[in-house]
Amino acid sequence: MSVLMSELSRESKLYAVLRVTSGNFLEMYDFMVYGYYASAIARTYFPAGSDFASLMLSLSVFGAGFLMRPLGAIVLGAYIDRSGRRKGLIVTLLMMALGTATLALTPGYAKIGLAAPVLVLLGRLLQGFSAGVEPGGVSVYLSEIASDGHKGFYCAWQSGSQQVAVIFASLIGVFLPHVLPATQMAAWGWRVPFLIGCLLVPFLFIIRRSLHETDEFLARKSHPSIATIVASMFSHWLVLIAGMGLVLMTTVCFYLITAYTPTFGKEVLGLSSADTFVVTLCVGVSNLVWLPLSGALSDLIGRRPVLIASTALAIITVYPAMQWLTHATSFGRLLSVELWLSFIYASYNGAMVAALTELMPPASRTAGFSFAYSLATTVGGFTPALSTYLVDATGNKAAPGLWISAAAACGLVATLVLYWKNELRGRYGLNR
Repeated sequence: MSVLMSELSRESKLYAVLRVTSGNFLEMYDFMVYGYYASAIARTYFPAGSDFASLMLSLSVFGAGFLMRPLGAIVLGAYIDRSGRRKGLIVTLLMMALGTATLALTPGYAKIGLAAPVLVLLGRLLQGFSAGVEPGGVSVYLSEIASDGHKGFYCAWQSGSQQVAVIFASLIGVFLPHVLPATQMAAWGWRVPFLIGCLLVPFLFIIRRSLHETDEFLARKSHPSIATIVASMFSHWLVLIAGMGLVLMTTVCFYLITAYTPTFGKEVLGLSSADTFVVTLCVGVSNLVWLPLSGALSDLIGRRPVLIASTALAIITVYPAMQWLTHATSFGRLLSVELWLSFIYASYNGAMVAALTELMPPASRTAGFSFAYSLATTVGGFTPALSTYLVDATGNKAAPGLWISAAAACGLVATLVLYWKNELRGRYGLNR
């Protein structure tokens, strides 16, 4: 009987993981699709004096969505800590869906003029507001349902669901050009992935609506007010700042190897769109493999060794790898470098998500996690735009590698601060 109960409990948790990560899939899918089709979006909504200027406007609007994340993290994060994980995650899914519909259906600049880029910007801001708490809400939910000694493995599926979105979006990117000619892709075909996202919403809503509240949240005798949660969060300001440094490595590396890859491969390296989408697809698969393995390893040997090793590898190897790629560009070299960056990213992130949930005070865990995560993503989300600028300003095609190295250095310092300073841990309540 005990074996049967154990199996039923394991099956129940598996379904819970699938249900809670479904909305996270939609969030990342939307962000990936925008990044993949940034050039087409630039021509449709942001006509300017040059292709570079149009692309920079498009990528800047992509990054603008991240500016709303800290606000969404505070407002929606406090709501989730107050009202429950389930309710908040349903709200975020609906808001994300509305932003997706805006991007899918807004006419181009040629038809409605300035209203077009304004509506696209508003759609991105709404998505950013919702996404400010989505990863945090999902990560906290997973950490609270995880079985003892497996929190890293469970939390890794927050990022794992994002990789499924990367794979799905990449498959669409590989498939569409075989169905639509280049002229139709540039004119309207790029909208198809957004419309597919809209069609997925009802299905994802039904899945997430069936979520159950976590036992840990229900077991609390009282739930503080939103004002108390926000005050508690900011009383741990040092944890938030260090947490931001911890996440920065993740966001910079992730958006460079996924959202920026099609643009980088085509516009900078001169490879075909098909090649860049195949590389991105392989990156998504690689991430999906390494993330849970890293999370499980961090359960076994601790978060700190995994975080330190991953950041050290990034600092030492990323820029030389990018130089090797740009010295003699080819599909094989791009694939090799991106898979190496994927290994570094996934190794780090698999341990980082669980670490961040453990470092936040329980009463404001979702808000604190989400705010630290959002601060880092606000910076990291501009990686496509910043990488484009760095390449243009320096003439060095490998310059994005320096940006990853700098983010890795921040991650390393944050890890040392959060784990090696025992006095700091006691004083600021990191163990609470």
